[in-house]
Amino acid sequence: MKIILHEFDLPLRHVFTISRGSIDVQKTLIVELQQDGYSGYGEATTNDYYGFTLENMVRSLETVQDTIAAHELTDPATFWQLVAPRLNDNSFAQCALDLAAHDLWGKIQQQPVHQLWGLDTTSIPTSNYTIGIDEIDVMVHKMQEFPDWPIYKIKLGTSEDVEIVRTLRQHTEAIFRVDANCAWSAEETIRNSHLLKELNVEFIEQPMAADQWDAMRQVRAESVLPVIADESCLVESDVARCQDCFHGINIKLVKCGGLTPARRMIQQARQLELQLMVGCMTESTVGISAIAQLLPLLDYVDMDGAVLLREDIASGVTVEAGRCQYPDENGNGIQLWKPQPIQG
Repeated sequence: MKIILHEFDLPLRHVFTISRGSIDVQKTLIVELQQDGYSGYGEATTNDYYGFTLENMVRSLETVQDTIAAHELTDPATFWQLVAPRLNDNSFAQCALDLAAHDLWGKIQQQPVHQLWGLDTTSIPTSNYTIGIDEIDVMVHKMQEFPDWPIYKIKLGTSEDVEIVRTLRQHTEAIFRVDANCAWSAEETIRNSHLLKELNVEFIEQPMAADQWDAMRQVRAESVLPVIADESCLVESDVARCQDCFHGINIKLVKCGGLTPARRMIQQARQLELQLMVGCMTESTVGISAIAQLLPLLDYVDMDGAVLLREDIASGVTVEAGRCQYPDENGNGIQLWKPQPIQG
């Protein structure tokens, strides 16, 4: 195989704010793997909170260039086991490489990845559309830009959280999900759960700091809404810890290292009777198309990343009014529009 790295700036439709910061441009790394005349594409966006940059992802991938060059891809899971120990715990780089391997594998096999896994996409969950924190009237406007979505995820972590949801509720009957991104206390979470349930909120995502395990046990016991782990569930070893503290988990491909470990986490969560969600990290259509391959295995999905962008970089899976539309393409279905190889 041959590896080519591409760097892009993804301009967002709006400034995107959560409880710990704001962005208006998302930097992303696209990995391209070439073999047998095919190209497979994978993605990992940068993230200050987790400490992953374009520079450290590129450095990690450079350490496995010779391994990739000597390898003939026949199975992405085998490839993952080969390269993962050599990437210095850089799960974001591992994710981009793993997604590219799956896309390439499907193109070589001339089937979509979900079909190679034996999955039926007849019945799949609907994606939410995410409303970032802003002035309340601006949040209303953001929601009204996409009035036909059946589910909205509302970012919270302000002094007006319940009022935000109450005001948005006046403008739609859609299902709400809320995500506090670690901003609440246990008492606040339990209190808010009662108020938010009256406003037809489906669940609360990661209300408290990731390491507050004892307090989360109390929240799980006393909240009248389900609580879903995100920052508390990064990798495979976190799944079992979440069983007594959350009702479900939100798997992020960049955090766990790609589709290969995500499938193992899904299997483990099902055995523990945890609800399952996969979420995005403001990826382009490259990353979103990879998430789509997992949909038949999930209860919930947040795959609106490409919809949040002002400009995309690829074709593949699309999400319209929350509903996933698969392309008539193999692999993850991706075609990169304007490759931008990193020089040097």
